[in-house]
Order: sequence, then structure tokens, then C-alpha cells
Amino acid sequence: MKLIVLVSALLLASCHAEPSPTIIPIEGGVQGDGVTTRYWDCCATSCAWDQIVHTKNGQPVQTCTKDGRTHSTKENNAQSGCAVGGVAYSCSNQVAWVINSTLAYGFSAASFTGGIDNGQCCICVLLSFKGQLAGKQMLVQVTNTGSDLGKNHFDLAMPGGGVGIFTLGCSSQWGTPPSGWGEEIGGVQTEEECNQLPGDLQEGCKFRFRYLEGVPNPNVAFQQVRCPSELVALTGCGDLD
Repeated sequence: MKLIVLVSALLLASCHAEPSPTIIPIEGGVQGDGVTTRYWDCCATSCAWDQIVHTKNGQPVQTCTKDGRTHSTKENNAQSGCAVGGVAYSCSNQVAWVINSTLAYGFSAASFTGGIDNGQCCICVLLSFKGQLAGKQMLVQVTNTGSDLGKNHFDLAMPGGGVGIFTLGCSSQWGTPPSGWGEEIGGVQTEEECNQLPGDLQEGCKFRFRYLEGVPNPNVAFQQVRCPSELVALTGCGDLD
């Protein structure tokens, strides 16, 4: 009788177990401790330029037209919407989402050396949060870099996260003020403010207040891992060759 109860309990537990994707570390890949910030400037990401991207499938990060949904059909390197006359913007589906209570997928600008660091375009990195968010992780694909980033710095792509130093992208795409939604640095301050964003971006904005519990710029430990097919499907850009 006790054995039957035990087996039943194990079966019940397995039925309610959360999905846990297999995460494959890259031997010799980047790893260490890092810092995070957040941004969403609506620009075409720097890893969308094929001259600097060297991946197995040879594809840079996909960009979109002004509606955030239609893939850009121009040749690679179409001018970013953050420049006057630009036509390429971040795709609205390249935002974070929750896999289970302790894991999320998403995208990030990053630098491992400080400043512009194009050599790591499209790699994937598992971020393990510290402090208040200890026990939670976020697996991100690097789709961007920037001169304003420090060493081992991850600028997480989150709509409503602040436009930072590029103030033309969201204003030309969505008609926002130059500062975007909320503050130029930091973005919106409450989950309710996410409702002012276009519908396709609202859940990506609310991710910060739900999964990340509104914790500002948590520190992380990081390790390079194999890119999940779900992220590659959204960007078109895969692991390094």
C-alpha cells in the first residue's frame, strides 16, 4: 500500500513538473560575473550587419520594417531607423518571455571587453541572477553591442526600458517623444505604464515587472551556452562558426 502511494505521489509530481529545456554549455566559451541594464531604442541592432557577423548559417540578425512585424526585404545592412532616412528597426518579437518560474529566454546587447564588441554577435549566454533574484536565470542571445557598454555588461532588450543614447528610433517608428516611453535612461517605471506601448511590445515591457519582479539592473553570473532553436528562429542568426 505504501509503495502504491509513493508511486502515485511521484507520478503526480511529474505531471506538475515545469518544462526544463536542456541547456548545453560551450566549452571554452565566455563566462564570469557581469552587470545588467535595460534598453529598447527600436534601432536595427548592430548584429544585423553581415560584415561583422560570422555564424554557422552566415545570417545576421533579422530586422523589420516600421510595423515591427514585416521582415526587411532590402539587402543586409539597410540603414537603421535610428539614422535620418533609416528604414530598418528591431523586430517586435525579439523580446523576452518566460519558459518557467526560474528560466526565461530573451535578447541582449553586450560587451565582454568594454565598448563596441562585435566579435560575439549572436552567441547565447545563460545569465544567473544574484541578490533578490537568486535562483532565476535568463538565456539571452547577443544581438547588439555599443560604445556605452562596460566590460561584461548585458543591456537587456526590453520594450519600455529606455532609449538610451539613440533617440530617433522609437520616435520615427512609433511617434514617441525623443525620450521614448518613460525616462530616456530607465524607461517606464511601473507595469501600468507598459500599456502605453504598441500592443506587440506590451508583454515584453511587463516582463521586467513580472519575471524580474521590478528589480533594477540585477548583477549576474554568466556562461556561454548553445543557442536554443526558439531564439534562432526569431533572429535568423545562429551560433558562431
